[in-house]
Amino acid sequence: MVVLPYTVAFLLLSFLQTVKITNSQSFIGINYGQVADNLPPPSSTAKLLQSTSIQKVRLNGSDTAIIKALAKTGIGIVIGTANGDIPGLASDPNFAKSWINTNVLPFYPASNIILITVGNGVMTSNDQNLMNRLLPAMQNVQNALNDASLGGKIKVSTVHSMGVLKQSEPPSSGSFDPSYGDLMKALLEFSRANGSPFAINPYPYFAYRSDTRPETLAFCLFQPNAGRMDGNTKIKYMNMFDAQVDAVYSALNSMGFKNVEIVVAETGWPFKGDDNDVGPSIENAKAYNGNLIAHLRSMVGTPLMPGKSVDTYLFALYDEDLKPGPGSERSFGLFKTDLTMVYDFGLSTSSQTQSLAKAAQPSPSPAPAVTATNTITSNNGSNTSTSTGTGTGTGTSTSSSTNNISISSGSGSNKVYLIRIFNLGFLYGFMRLSLICLFFYNLQT
Repeated sequence: MVVLPYTVAFLLLSFLQTVKITNSQSFIGINYGQVADNLPPPSSTAKLLQSTSIQKVRLNGSDTAIIKALAKTGIGIVIGTANGDIPGLASDPNFAKSWINTNVLPFYPASNIILITVGNGVMTSNDQNLMNRLLPAMQNVQNALNDASLGGKIKVSTVHSMGVLKQSEPPSSGSFDPSYGDLMKALLEFSRANGSPFAINPYPYFAYRSDTRPETLAFCLFQPNAGRMDGNTKIKYMNMFDAQVDAVYSALNSMGFKNVEIVVAETGWPFKGDDNDVGPSIENAKAYNGNLIAHLRSMVGTPLMPGKSVDTYLFALYDEDLKPGPGSERSFGLFKTDLTMVYDFGLSTSSQTQSLAKAAQPSPSPAPAVTATNTITSNNGSNTSTSTGTGTGTGTSTSSSTNNISISSGSGSNKVYLIRIFNLGFLYGFMRLSLICLFFYNLQT
């Protein structure tokens, strides 16, 4: 019986480690934009991020102060080259080496740089010279990483708007614009050869702006709705995010690249806007981001990619007060510059430890089915880009009833609690069973 205290200690340590793994959502990231003149210092932001379950941060550029501040936090960092750097990167391998020597080598591996994005929205920029230089630029950056023995450790990609799709409705018919044909194929061959992701910016918010019916809003916000049927697959889509991501998957599949990983580089919802802006509100932003996070945590995946959650970078950490365009463009921030939350979206460590007995908010009544294809324009990030909203899609649900509970009930916070209850219940049950087994084992010895 002397061994029992040590056994209990071991089980407790194992339990805590399991809880840590369970609460660590490596697929949830956030965009950290700097088009602002009122942002808190990077050191404060690093501490803020450590108080959340956010595991990855995407920068539009390569701000060295931010990269340094995130050192030894374990947070994955995505850095990017400007579109203006692409011609130099493409024509001069030494420029690419210099870029890596300046922006990566002094900080890695203390700063966990995981991905370099070469440009943003290049394919839909209508700049043919830039488009033609994109792949050579990516290849030179990859070669520079290889020369520094970082090939495979840090990936190289570029970020696309949904405008690269010619067809997105229904999701199973998703296809790339044929005008990008050879170039897109070459980019995807690069991705497959180097294990790099296909980064895309789906925004259900912009799809709603072009179709403002209540049923479309419910579909975009992961709220109860009648669903939209994909007539080809007979799959019923219950939210716009899944429909958009599956349209991208179908486009990749149609070109023979279904195994290229999809990463959602940006997605979000503004909490305020100008008087003529349609859709921005605290309630809608909280519903979208909270329900999206719950959906990702459920690991239900999308109908065409079940059982896993794609890496998703929320937009954005802070408002960017210097961005041009309508007021909504400056109001995507999840945190205020005083480091407090704009609204509780379910990723703060403190919010995760709140009582599970919070009163549930009433759910809106189901909305009727609709079919609509939406083509819209977004200018999130540092570059203006066209985005195609997948608004149609329907079908029979392939999700289990357990997953349906976690992604279609009331508010986002309540969904998070349901998932957490399941996780903790499983862990407590496992611990009890282990203790009982070891107790009888020690009795016999």
